[in-house]
Amino acid sequence: MTETERLGPVDVLRGGKRLISFSCNDYLNLSQHPDVKAAAIAATEKFGTGSGASRLVTGNHPLFATLEAKLAKLKGTQSACVLGSGYLANSGIIPALVGKDDMICVDELSHACIYAGASLAQGAVHIFRHNDMDHLREILEGHRKGHPHALIVTDRVFSMDGDLAPVSVLADIADEHDAWLMTDDAHGIGVVGPSAGTVPLQMGTLSKAIGGYGGYLCASQAVIDLIRTRCRTFIYSTGLPPGVVAAAIAALDLIAADPEFAARPLAKAIAFTRLLDLKEAESPIVPIVIGDTERTMAAARMLEDEGFLVVPIRPPTVPEGTARLRITFTAAHDDADIERLADIIKTRILDTP
Repeated sequence: MTETERLGPVDVLRGGKRLISFSCNDYLNLSQHPDVKAAAIAATEKFGTGSGASRLVTGNHPLFATLEAKLAKLKGTQSACVLGSGYLANSGIIPALVGKDDMICVDELSHACIYAGASLAQGAVHIFRHNDMDHLREILEGHRKGHPHALIVTDRVFSMDGDLAPVSVLADIADEHDAWLMTDDAHGIGVVGPSAGTVPLQMGTLSKAIGGYGGYLCASQAVIDLIRTRCRTFIYSTGLPPGVVAAAIAALDLIAADPEFAARPLAKAIAFTRLLDLKEAESPIVPIVIGDTERTMAAARMLEDEGFLVVPIRPPTVPEGTARLRITFTAAHDDADIERLADIIKTRILDTP
């Protein structure tokens, strides 16, 4: 691991070099926003640096109710539950909802924490090909009758490819087969518009566009009540610090107040893909798949020499033969820097055999 000191919204100090980062998931740069920082400082001064216990003991400080109400309103659900992180959320929610007699269908490119939760549930896990709805239907038609309950779970925005799950189709399939649908919106909340179709279980994180830390589930009141009494990663984890929760509240308020600002990361990603004649971006994440790991590493070093931080992603994080530059766009990226990055990639990476 290389130490990375953030110097502002997009500038970092890494390995002794000042670089423009295109590898951060802080899509709206809200971790650096003065209002978000001020909210965190004020809450820390009032409530202290930590919550002191599990939320079911004494750690449920007053700010949680405000944050959960805002999340539920944003996602159009009755209620919400905030957990310690996205990984804690998925690894706890899934086994709280399904058990060893049930089945879980997981998109093959879903995040590792979804696989962790599915494994802990101890039910029958079926992996369907990425965004292949025919394959999902085939699995459900062949296996659904043998299980009391079924859960379909997928990323909404896939973190390594930047594409979107076909949520409306997934919702229809779930209805057809009496299955629950859960989406992980870690990389979509705040920067990608709402999904078409009804999603009863909407999970996500507060650590990307929201600019802080934590995970959440938005769902019906009955489901949230169940999670608060059965989800082990909620029950047995200390509640988030007051400053972290206050920062998330302030960030959500900023997103709600300025939709044009929230739309900037995707707009900048789309402009970048057009400059390179790539498939139009669906999210702030754009992969440049090189394939060979050594070529990918060399490309990242070359970009660093040019003043850009674009961290290479290689197996086993991505499949063999698909090593890539994973480029993420934020609201604060300068258009001139995006154009220069695109030109370097076009002339020195994509046009080079």
